[in-house]
Formats: sequence, structure tokens, C-alpha cells
Amino acid sequence: MATASTSAASTSAGQPATGHGGTGRRAPRRSGGRYARLLELGGRGFLPIAFVARLPLAMITVGALTLATAVTGSYAVGGAAAGAVGIGSALGGPVMGHLADRVGQRAVLLVSALAHTVAIGVLLITAYAGPGGPAVPLLVTAALLVGATCPQVGPLARVRWRGRTGGDRQELDTALSYESTADELTFVLGPALVGLLASLLAPWTPFVLAAALTLTMVSCFAVHPTHRAAPAAPRPRRRTAAAPGPGRDRILVLLPVLGMVAMGTFFGAVQNALSAFGGEFGAQSAAGLLYAVLGISSAAAALSVAWWPRRFPPAARWVASAGAMAALSLLFLLPGEIVPMLLVLLLVGLPVGPTMVTIYTIGGDVARPERLGTVMTMLASGVVLGTAVGAALAGLAAETAGHRGAFTAAIGAACAMVLISAALVLLRRR
Repeated sequence: MATASTSAASTSAGQPATGHGGTGRRAPRRSGGRYARLLELGGRGFLPIAFVARLPLAMITVGALTLATAVTGSYAVGGAAAGAVGIGSALGGPVMGHLADRVGQRAVLLVSALAHTVAIGVLLITAYAGPGGPAVPLLVTAALLVGATCPQVGPLARVRWRGRTGGDRQELDTALSYESTADELTFVLGPALVGLLASLLAPWTPFVLAAALTLTMVSCFAVHPTHRAAPAAPRPRRRTAAAPGPGRDRILVLLPVLGMVAMGTFFGAVQNALSAFGGEFGAQSAAGLLYAVLGISSAAAALSVAWWPRRFPPAARWVASAGAMAALSLLFLLPGEIVPMLLVLLLVGLPVGPTMVTIYTIGGDVARPERLGTVMTMLASGVVLGTAVGAALAGLAAETAGHRGAFTAAIGAACAMVLISAALVLLRRR
């Protein structure tokens, strides 16, 4: 049955979908579960290609931290390099999305794959140039370029799903649920790969792997037939897109982006707070493992959105899931030992995945078709930017009030998301 499904899917993959962002015919509906349907919609190899192609983005921030710290002996320089990667990604992502809207995904992804590989080479040369160690400003600048050129596979895959599902809400919810789960899993697997390769071989080896994956898997993603489901906007629609829309429409797009900034702030604060929490037990390095529990719980819960009732609209889902995040995040203040903290992380992660799925859904719903790639990459960049903000806020709080003080930054971010979601509901009612 699986073989037949895949074969049928590959036949349909070459035919772009109708609806938001696509033309042509959708894949014929066949029997099977909701996630099996994604194999038919995506076509042969799309899911594994898109999954592996997003790994470099999950590796480069921690990789830059590890590499810069190793070659300079300074944690401050390592943090600056990691921050530069994040800033570069937050700036470069929307530019790639905008270009993809104008000229199509295939050309943009192929060029960015080559540029990213070159940027990784520049970073490695800068890191190991000269016997006296690298020049810190050049190292940080190279890290900024690595982040700015990293292909935005996850957001652009979401654009393709909107075209392939042809406006079917149930199929779109299933696809976006899968995408959030894939993001969560890669951001658990990516840093683990960096740690393994850097400790067993050398700090530069994670970047060699990232470059190899970028050249091969991102290129495969770029030319996969699903790119036809996200064609470049025709010239008349480009001129329409260039004109500023009504103020209400701009705010409707801004609110999901702000929601993703709040989500990233939550992530960054939790990461830093867990580092402070582990440090109290002499296990600061265990923060990554603790955070992975939150990621796994979130990924599993994201899959459930495919079965949520259609009478539960996205705006209401955002308010409910953000409210659950805010309420459950108060539990962070209770544990004093590692085992209770693990249980809290499992619980808090449950509304996180559905919240992310819902924000991406709303962002796509309110975006103009000719700006879909731009908006999706803005949402992803919001998470990156927010993570840096959350890490900084939690770090300051941890200095004065310990891990509980750091967790208050995460609680504040979750509460801010409730307010943003409520503002969206009120605006749409008006």
C-alpha cells in the first residue's frame, strides 16, 4: 500500500495545485490517514528532502558558538558569533521570501544554496587564518553572512503546501502540523549533531556537513516539482503587492509576526532559564537535554492539530493555546529538582506546538497571495529575533533572581502572546 501511494504521489507532484499559490490540478484523493495524504500531495521524496534540507539552519547557530569559542577561547566571542548568525537569518529570511514571491522559489533557493556554501567557506577560512587566531570583527561578520544566506526551507515549504492543498482546510492543517513537528525535530537534532561532531572530530566538521547538506538537499528541494505550486507573481500582481495595503490589512499581518517574536522570546528565555536551573545542580550542560523534552512534547502535540474540529477556527485556537501556554508556564516557578522540571517541561510543551501551527495558519490566511513567501519568512525570522531577545532578558534576570527570575521572562512572553491573539480576534470582528 505504501509503495502504491508513493508511486501515485510522484505522478501528481509534477502538477501544481489550484488555490492559494498554485495552478493546475491537485493530487487525487486516495484512501489512507491524514498524514498519509501528505505523501500523495507532496510527491516522491518531498517529505524527507524537505526535512533534511532544513537541518543546516538548525546547526549553524550552535555551530558558530562552538567554533568561535574553540578558536578564540572566549565565550563572549562565541556568543557574539551565534548572535550574528541569528541576526543575519532574521534579516536575510524575509529578503529571500520577497525574492521567491517575485521570481519563484527554484532560482532563489539554488542561488542561496551556493551563496551559503561560500559563506561557510569564508567563515572557516576566517576562523583558522593565521597563527595568532582570527580577527574577531571578521569572524563575527562572516557568521552574519552565514546566517543571512541560509536557505529558508521551512517557510517556503509551507508556501508550497498552501498551493498543493488547494484551499482544503483539513489538509492544510495536517500539512502545517507536520511542518511544525519537522521544525521542532530538526532543532533538537541539529544541535545534537553539532555537539557530536565537534566533540568527536573537530569544531569545523559541523559546518562541512551543513555545507554538504545545503549543496545537495537544498538543491533537491529547490528543483522538486512542488516548486510549481508556488509560482512567481505575475507583473500586474507585483505592482499591486508593491502598493501599500489598507492599515487594517497591514496590522493583520503584523500581529502574527509579533506573535512569533513572542514565541521566540519564550524559547530563548526557557533555554537560558534551564541553563541557570542546571547550573544550580552543577549540570549546566544538561540544559540542552532538558530543553529537548519541551521540543519533543511540542512536536507531538503539533501533530494533533490535524484532528481538531473545523468549527474551532484558527483565531480561537490561537487564543486558547496561547492562554494554555501562559497558564502552564507558571509551573516553571515550582520545581526545585530535575525530575519535577522534566514533568513541567512535558506539560508546558503541549500547547506550544499547536500555537505555532496556528500562527503559521493565520499568517498565511491574512497574507496576500503575491506576498505569501515574504510573510512566511517574516514569521520564521520573528522566532529567530525573539529567541535572541528572550535569551538576553532571561540572562539578565538570572543574574539577579536565579532561574525563577529567568523563567518570569518566559511567562511574560506567553502572556504577551495572549494579548496579541486577543487583539487579532478583536480586529477581525471589526
